Amino acid sequence: MLKHKEIITNWCVITGGPCTGKTTVVELLAQRGYKTTIEHARHYIDTQKNQGRTVEEIRENKKEFQLGVLNMQIEEEGTLDVNELVFLDRALPDAMAYYQFLELEYDTRLIEQCNKYCYKKVFILDRLPLVNDYARREDEAEQIRIHNLIISVYETYPCPIVHVPVLPPNERVDFILKNI
Repeated sequence: MLKHKEIITNWCVITGGPCTGKTTVVELLAQRGYKTTIEHARHYIDTQKNQGRTVEEIRENKKEFQLGVLNMQIEEEGTLDVNELVFLDRALPDAMAYYQFLELEYDTRLIEQCNKYCYKKVFILDRLPLVNDYARREDEAEQIRIHNLIISVYETYPCPIVHVPVLPPNERVDFILKNI
């Protein structure tokens, strides 16, 4: 199913399960002047809420939710310059982990898109204590399962993986920058 990547990028993925500090790290990288992307699942939820849907309604149809997030991710990655250093708050292969978690079948578009890009580095952030909010609903067992699925998916790709230990946020950013 997985094949050699078509396009080599200068993009670094910041990933991990729910509540690992991804968005905090990405925001700090942006504050330091690096180009970054947003986390699409939360953005999708926010756009749907703005259209009058509740979080429960949005998450009820798991396939529709995953496709909405995937479409946003595909659109954004398609606009990025492959030669520019960009830090992504999750990337396309994260969708595969969530499809597995939700027991959804991969569709052809997901597989094609996940085989499209080779990321410069994949930084997997070690887990922090789980804190739920309006968009994050997983319990600790689900957090661990998603985190492990994300690791498993990225290990099937030729992209180098760096595990980022739990450190204060700015020290995590320093660790990442030293390991690009």
